[in-house]
Amino acid sequence: MTRRFPRPLGVTALLTLLPGLALADSVGTLDSSAGPLAVEAMVTGLEEPWGIAFLPDGAVIVTERDGRLLRVVEGETTAIEGVPEVYAQGQGGLLDVMIPRDFATSREVWLSYAMPLQGGAATAVGKGVLSADGARLEGFTVLYHGDAVRGGRHFGSRLVEAGDGTVFLTTGDRGTGPEGLESQDPARVEGKVIHLTRDGSPATSLPGHRPGVFSLGHRNAQGATLGPDGALWLVEHGAQGGDEVNRVEAGRNYGWPVITYGEDYGGGRIGEGTEKAGMEQPLHYWDPSIAPSGMIFYQGDLFPDWKGDILTGSLNAGFISRLDPEAGFAEERIEGEQTGRVRDIVEAPDGSIWFLSVIDGAAYRITPEG
Repeated sequence: MTRRFPRPLGVTALLTLLPGLALADSVGTLDSSAGPLAVEAMVTGLEEPWGIAFLPDGAVIVTERDGRLLRVVEGETTAIEGVPEVYAQGQGGLLDVMIPRDFATSREVWLSYAMPLQGGAATAVGKGVLSADGARLEGFTVLYHGDAVRGGRHFGSRLVEAGDGTVFLTTGDRGTGPEGLESQDPARVEGKVIHLTRDGSPATSLPGHRPGVFSLGHRNAQGATLGPDGALWLVEHGAQGGDEVNRVEAGRNYGWPVITYGEDYGGGRIGEGTEKAGMEQPLHYWDPSIAPSGMIFYQGDLFPDWKGDILTGSLNAGFISRLDPEAGFAEERIEGEQTGRVRDIVEAPDGSIWFLSVIDGAAYRITPEG
């Protein structure tokens, strides 16, 4: 069945809508250091959107946590068939989407998701080939998954294509709390960055580590991107305080739950404090928590003063955070009625900034006003 939405470049011709959806015809304004920003709802009526990506032809791909994969092109939105079964409980479901740089020839679409398994669920990643008409994923293949864990918390789970075409996947600690040391166990998948080749085989093999484990000691990274330096960068959730920005290197230990700048829910120390030999310090942390989700280093021309800056959404405080790494990660908070519970943020091919609002069920586009 086809859904209709407003055209991505603001065309306002009347479109036929499925029940429960509405035209997005309003343009608001956000204040920022770059001047007034126009923020326009481009897609509405989404149900708990999680990931967003662009195809080379300008089409927009959106995941909804309950398991729907949507394709939006020239005002027309269709549900893509051939999506794997997902564990849509708690924080689990269909999560991130990644379009490789060679999509024009491979037509691969990568998905991360909570995979139902006997005894629970696990973070998984797979890929399929988008049919010529864009209506289905063909030959979807599970490439990698963790071990079954009960419960529906902390699946990660962002996908990033490295410069050499390999793929990084973030996994969460599955909510085992400060007493759970799975993130510190190099033989387990939870609380790790996993590094894979395009066929799903391990791209990193470290002594004493499960094949594919690239780094450990992560709690729940829900934002990941390549930095201008070509390295993998993450934003990850702390507990009560202690959300982190990390630049990730192979074999490094990022501390959770042994060290953290947060405290346990309701108060109380976690682990051994904020430092320990052999464990990395975050480049920046938030206290209190903002629950960061989605992450880019802005590289476009629409906001030249922001080139090289980090943008991430807040799931609990209603803003987009802009961090300037060259100024000690000085922060600007961009907020308005549209920025409630931002799940993902991406840079479009034209340099505009798009973000997903869980509260509004919408994808918004930010451009300079005027």
